[in-house]
Amino acid sequence: MAKVQDLEVAFEAALTHVERSLAGGMKTMNGKSARPQLEKLERELRLQRDQARNRGTVDRDWFQQTVRWVTEWVPDTEITLIAALGRIVRSAPPAA
Repeated sequence: MAKVQDLEVAFEAALTHVERSLAGGMKTMNGKSARPQLEKLERELRLQRDQARNRGTVDRDWFQQTVRWVTEWVPDTEITLIAALGRIVRSAPPAA
């Protein structure tokens, strides 16, 4: 059960980071507003958090696709967002 709680904490930390990035007006690496990407990421994180609660683990395919997508637009100065995503997968119990 502790691992599922760790996973929940990791999702919440990532969501908090996304919310802070939205509030701070984060830009993409090409200088445009990252709001559309951050809003999409927030929706995905909430959906995957709920699904992870039911499964007890994270969807690794979703995770890999999401990290690839985020690295396409997040600026080098915001790598903590990628680190927050990494915490999710590190907290996830292995799939059955």
